[in-house]
Amino acid sequence: MVLRVVVADDSALFRRVLSDVLNELPGVEVVGSAPNGTLALKKVHEQKPDLLTLDMEMPVLDGLGVLDHLAAEEDKIAVIVVSALTRKGGDLTVKALAKGAFDFITKPEGVSPEQSREQIKVALSAPIKTLANRIEIKNILQNRSVSGVTQDPQEKPVKSVQKPIDLKTGNIPVSHRIDIVLIGVSTGGPAALGQLLPAFPADLRVPVVIVQHMPEKFTRSLADNLNNRCRVEVREAQDGDVLQPGQVYIAPGGRQMKLVENAEGHPQVKITSDPPENNCRPAVDYLFRSVATNFPGRAMAVILTGMGSDGTLGVRLLRRHGCFTIAQSEASCVVYGMPKSVVEAGCADEILPLERIPGRILSALRGQNL
Repeated sequence: MVLRVVVADDSALFRRVLSDVLNELPGVEVVGSAPNGTLALKKVHEQKPDLLTLDMEMPVLDGLGVLDHLAAEEDKIAVIVVSALTRKGGDLTVKALAKGAFDFITKPEGVSPEQSREQIKVALSAPIKTLANRIEIKNILQNRSVSGVTQDPQEKPVKSVQKPIDLKTGNIPVSHRIDIVLIGVSTGGPAALGQLLPAFPADLRVPVVIVQHMPEKFTRSLADNLNNRCRVEVREAQDGDVLQPGQVYIAPGGRQMKLVENAEGHPQVKITSDPPENNCRPAVDYLFRSVATNFPGRAMAVILTGMGSDGTLGVRLLRRHGCFTIAQSEASCVVYGMPKSVVEAGCADEILPLERIPGRILSALRGQNL
């Protein structure tokens, strides 16, 4: 299949560079471009593309306005936001992801034209490949339905067979102490977190620590956006923070975050400049490994939507001490990569749709003697 793309950006130079890079990717064809949001919508209606790359700051109609118009349309197309690596860019990108954008990349800064092209190509390759695979699978399933082979419309939560199920609740008992809830998430994360975190009560009895794959300056915007929508306090973690119940800590973009034990024996945040893992900084594995080492048997791990396999090795280590793990179900993921890796490794105790995960966390906490 050929992935048809429309490029929207107010810079003629960047439109040309982005179009050239996209056309170099296998199975991709740029079918139109536009300097503002109004013309971008016109191109979308004319060309019926699979993907729109969308600049956030454009004249006439900006990127958020375009997303509002697309949300009201019957035919849905994927949107990849192209953002400036600034605090304002981060704010706009977080809002765009909450409005349904598939993913985002940042515009290169301070590099040569050749380096800029290469950075854009690397940044786009993974989401383009994932999107193409998703569209192909969707087409296959639609064809099967037409031919009489239909799918079960009711997604059934899958439970591991490794542990017994409580016949009264239908859940797998959580036998270990939960002092910390750990969450790892990537592509599709801001929208997923926007559904999960507001379900927590203000008096949540444990802290929540999150690694969301995002660059520097964007995680602060994400934390602020979520904090305005939640009863728990959501903040970008800082070095030296001592974890408190009812607080949500998001790892800062561009840095690694681990948990260590302070002098009083409490979990404390340590921010480092250690190298990326799984091409990610922050990395889920880095955080989870520190908890497995310093607080064995005291956490619950949740792996949400995202590309790749970051988090799987960390979950393996956590489970050596009995840690309970939830993976988001395929049907409710934007990208079924990270949860799939955990499931295929045999490390998921339960596989649940996103809307079921907050309640499951809370029910597990209610069963603890904290």
